[in-house]
Amino acid sequence: MLLQGEDRQWLNEVVGKLRTKMDLVSERSKFKIPYTTNGGTHDNRITDNPSGTETDGIYWWTNGFWGGMMWQMYHETGDEKYKEIANFSEEQLDACFSGYYGLHHDVGFMWLPTSVANYKVTGNPESRKRALHAANLLAGRFNLAGGFIRAWNDLEGEDTRGWAIVDCMFNIPLLYWASEETGDPRFKQIAMRHADTAMTAFVRPDGSVNHIVEFDPEHGGVVRTYGGQGYEEGSSWTRGQTWALYGFMMSYIHTGKEEYLNTAKRIAHYFMSNIPESGLIPIDFRQPKEPAYEDSTAAAIAACGLIEIAKAVGPLEKDVYIRAALKLLKTLDEARSDWSTESDCILINGSAAYHSGKRHTAIIYGDYYFLEAVFKLKGDDLYLW
Repeated sequence: MLLQGEDRQWLNEVVGKLRTKMDLVSERSKFKIPYTTNGGTHDNRITDNPSGTETDGIYWWTNGFWGGMMWQMYHETGDEKYKEIANFSEEQLDACFSGYYGLHHDVGFMWLPTSVANYKVTGNPESRKRALHAANLLAGRFNLAGGFIRAWNDLEGEDTRGWAIVDCMFNIPLLYWASEETGDPRFKQIAMRHADTAMTAFVRPDGSVNHIVEFDPEHGGVVRTYGGQGYEEGSSWTRGQTWALYGFMMSYIHTGKEEYLNTAKRIAHYFMSNIPESGLIPIDFRQPKEPAYEDSTAAAIAACGLIEIAKAVGPLEKDVYIRAALKLLKTLDEARSDWSTESDCILINGSAAYHSGKRHTAIIYGDYYFLEAVFKLKGDDLYLW
């Protein structure tokens, strides 16, 4: 993206701050896979298992983002230390394959920014093998009757055999990549079938989206929807909006199917119309005004998707999406970033869910997508999806 004047100056300054901060933080956390910070210091999902479940710890769905940040920084700087840290992070995830039971649909989030990234950059055959293994695991979760990829494994007290979630739009690019890499169309066919189902079952006419949709696992068809990590059923969880916004752009990038681009644009216009004057994104667009809970991660992910839409549309449309992305990113830089060298996080005020007991914290995917969005604006980012 060719920014001019003050926008270009701002971008150069933010890139400089990112390079300075990541140079220090990467050294402190080089033997970790972080999710959040405690007292400003990254936690470590290699050794930590906060809830004591088999889907936590090394199986945690966000464990690919730190490696993704390292690959982005390696692409940006050429500094070998980032590649070494990314390799270490990727190797730790091998324990998930051998353990197996903690894995579910989020293998895309885990192995796209690690193994697929590594293979794209270095041609490492071991990374290719890991990524194809993960793609086969994801394809194995496809429900033929309903045309969806099952989200989670069994949850206590819930029958989740028919559950799919909007987040999976970020997992299916692993399937597109597998078809592109092997020439086997079955992976892409599954990905597109899931995306087609999501267009009708998840995306509402106004461009808002459901988080969780339950299908009949035996015969197909929608049973009901759930509020999930948003405020309530029928509300508008903002990070879910961004999973769909950017996620449909990913499907468009891999397939060229115009319906995916048009769906991403419809979701984007709903999102843009609801951006507050402050630029601070709530956890749910339909939540009560007070307490004013925020989710900075939704702003970062939305910015990535908006920039990708701008790349795909004509010159008359482009500026609308870039202006919205800049508003989100400048707000994050000025009001929701911790640029101190003592703290390991970049973004503050991330919130995983409206009804979670822990809100307004550092979350690694917020940092990743902020970094990715900034490099997208430079025009030379490493596309990992």
